[in-house]
Amino acid sequence: MVTGTHDLPLTDDAVANRKAFERLLAAQKGGTLRLPAGTFALDRGIVVGSDWTLAGAEPGDGPVTTWLTSSSADGSPVVHVLGSRVTIQDIGFRPPPCSPGEHGGDLGTAITVGRYLYPAAAEWIEGIQIRRVQVERPDTRAANCIAVMGAVRDLTIAEVSIVGGCTGVAVHWGAVGDRVDSIVGPSYHPHHLSMSDLHVTDAFEGFYLSSVHDVAVERVRLSAVEIGFRLLPGDNTDRFHALRGSGAGAGHGADGSAIGERIRVSRAWVSWNGPLYAMRIAGWGRSEIDQSIRVLEYRDVVVSDCTLVPLPLVTPGSGDPRRSRAPIVLEQASGVLLDNIRIAPPAYVDLGPEWPL
Repeated sequence: MVTGTHDLPLTDDAVANRKAFERLLAAQKGGTLRLPAGTFALDRGIVVGSDWTLAGAEPGDGPVTTWLTSSSADGSPVVHVLGSRVTIQDIGFRPPPCSPGEHGGDLGTAITVGRYLYPAAAEWIEGIQIRRVQVERPDTRAANCIAVMGAVRDLTIAEVSIVGGCTGVAVHWGAVGDRVDSIVGPSYHPHHLSMSDLHVTDAFEGFYLSSVHDVAVERVRLSAVEIGFRLLPGDNTDRFHALRGSGAGAGHGADGSAIGERIRVSRAWVSWNGPLYAMRIAGWGRSEIDQSIRVLEYRDVVVSDCTLVPLPLVTPGSGDPRRSRAPIVLEQASGVLLDNIRIAPPAYVDLGPEWPL
């Protein structure tokens, strides 16, 4: 089959638009789908396999001019990337309202790369580019906006602007299992990720990294968010990693990398209006399978050159009365270096409890 660049005709018919995507994606082994300027609806999300580029109209120096919306009520992402070497650029997304629940971080998004739960051993998705993308959703505390889940590596997110939603960019481990409380493994941990020039505003959270390694985040601006960002070990840490305890070393992958290793977050500006914290780094995770608590040792993790600005509470008097509002919360996070963190007064640093509340 021939690959190449295809101008995708889109109309005001949501069903026809989705079928036009699916027809070309199924008929070719890759190529470029060039979308016209305008706002176009889909009746449900689309799945993108390997070797495709989805490109909106050239925006010049301004905002994107191509927008995709969805009316799907089944929680499917507007675009679900399940193949390697995929680029999404110069497109805006307005996902429908969705409340996927606590463990539905890969559902209801504008873009999801990978999966949280797999029915069987998974192939790695790699070589993904998400550039000059905008996401708008008014349903704060509902679904995430962009999700990177499970067996994903070598991914770049750059020049992305997000308004509203739960978490702007959620990066989370994945595993084989039917449900989060019946995971059997192996687990997959995103790595070799680069994220830069991210701007999130009016969302619950800017971004989080859960049970990852080899990740670099720089130049992010998180405005009027309830939480800025979190570094997390995952609720099962590296418990189900395929090579845990092997000759490579406990928790190490085939390339010798450990989960929680070589993570950089730099030049983040966070103005937060929630009752808890701007930044949380935790080393402990509580398993949904048996409620056991495990601690992941971080190695070579640096958070530097960040400014944290407390705003008035979005809901005065809200929050857990057992914990004071604090710019930074550290919980059993040895191996993490904080360097040049600026906090607008009045504020203090909370070192967190010895064990989780």
